[in-house]
Amino acid sequence: MSDTEENPEDQQPKGVFSNLLAEGDWLYSKGEYKKAISSYTSALAMKPDDKTCFVGRSKCYLMVGQSHSALNDAEASLTEDKSFFKGLYQKAEALFYMGEFEFALVFYHRGRKLRPQMQEFRLGIQKAQEAIENSVGSPSVKLKIEGDLSFLQKDEENTQPIAAIQNLTKQKKQQTQKIPRSEKTTKRLLGEFYTDKKYLETLLKDEALVKGKTKGGEQLQDVIQGYLSYIDSCTEFRTQEKAVGAQQKESKSRQDSKPRQDAPSEPAPLLLEGLDDIDAELTSGNTEGGLKKAQELMKTVQGWSEKEVPNKREILGSLHSCIGNALMDLGDMDKAIEHHQKDLELAEECKLPDATARALENIGRVYAQFGRFTQAIKFWEKVIPLARGGLEETWLFHEIGWCHLKLDRHKEARDYGVRSVAAANEIADEKWQMNANVLVAQSELKLGNFESSVSHFERALAQAKLQEDDSAINAIQKALDEAKPHLPQ
Repeated sequence: MSDTEENPEDQQPKGVFSNLLAEGDWLYSKGEYKKAISSYTSALAMKPDDKTCFVGRSKCYLMVGQSHSALNDAEASLTEDKSFFKGLYQKAEALFYMGEFEFALVFYHRGRKLRPQMQEFRLGIQKAQEAIENSVGSPSVKLKIEGDLSFLQKDEENTQPIAAIQNLTKQKKQQTQKIPRSEKTTKRLLGEFYTDKKYLETLLKDEALVKGKTKGGEQLQDVIQGYLSYIDSCTEFRTQEKAVGAQQKESKSRQDSKPRQDAPSEPAPLLLEGLDDIDAELTSGNTEGGLKKAQELMKTVQGWSEKEVPNKREILGSLHSCIGNALMDLGDMDKAIEHHQKDLELAEECKLPDATARALENIGRVYAQFGRFTQAIKFWEKVIPLARGGLEETWLFHEIGWCHLKLDRHKEARDYGVRSVAAANEIADEKWQMNANVLVAQSELKLGNFESSVSHFERALAQAKLQEDDSAINAIQKALDEAKPHLPQ
């Protein structure tokens, strides 16, 4: 057989696998779980180690009440990568529905440790704790959930500057001596993590429980102890942070008592003040004012050495991002792209995946806002492997699908819309469920799949009514009325 005859056969499995995976996602979003299981199973026959496929089939098994099969698939998704957060979440969910609430709680905690910004893990911890209390009575220490992400969760625009500032004082922190802490001090330092710590310590005292093993064979005592070590590291971080703050305050007090000299300002306080000023201007709607302050701060940072500011390139990347967003709002596409490209270069140089995703997302936003949809898709598709959770995936799939719709690529728009619906369903976000269903409905209408189009418009309408969004209700109802006459009589 010639090479030209062999090539189509060589490439066919890859295309068939992708189609089967997409079909499984599509059937799952439509609630046809048994058919979806069949599609995922066929896909796994072609690619037996695909972790995304295992997670998809696991979710379907849960929906049809086959919890043990769901757990098996979740564990299979973690075979090569124990830190695969989607697999960890699915394993926790399977354990929860099997009634293994303590084990589920452990894996929700493990997931939150890896992905602290994902609300799915926070909600999982909450429901597992409530289930434990309902089944065995209220424990002596109650695990509270309120505000449990406030220490780690920041607005995306502020994440990198804050991380950079924390690293400015890294050497001083390392020199800070450990001192014994009272329970009251620990509680104050840990804040919302304190009750987590006390609850895990209570579990550790349960001899019967800690002798058990997880489904993966890990000793539960070791797993719990690992989380306690993680929380202790948070305590140590906050102790050091406060010590550095006290040192800076004492230093400032000494300087104030001496005659002032024309010495340069300390980088960290000046940077914090500058970022606060920029945020205040942008929050108040003064884009030009925020842009000016960001440009001024960038000049200041560029004048610092990397010895003074070890994270200088990260900070510059964040400022390029801020300036790029301001320029986009002011309608200057070319300069906005230029700054976001610089942010991307710095992020890749520093090997920062979150900053890389931020830059790619922003470049895509600029292109989309100015109608250059093909370029927007190109950059947004690079973000998909870097996406950090359900909400980001929901938004990303929706925006890529919307760009395809604007380019009259209706099948691609439908497929991305289906993925957005599935991601929105996972996090139970009604607003994005509505948006994603509208995208699928519009795409199906263009493809001539009228029954599916009407069905998705109806789902979107129900979600709009739940939100009491009158403008959305009117727009979706109008679209639904226009789609219904196409149904076969």
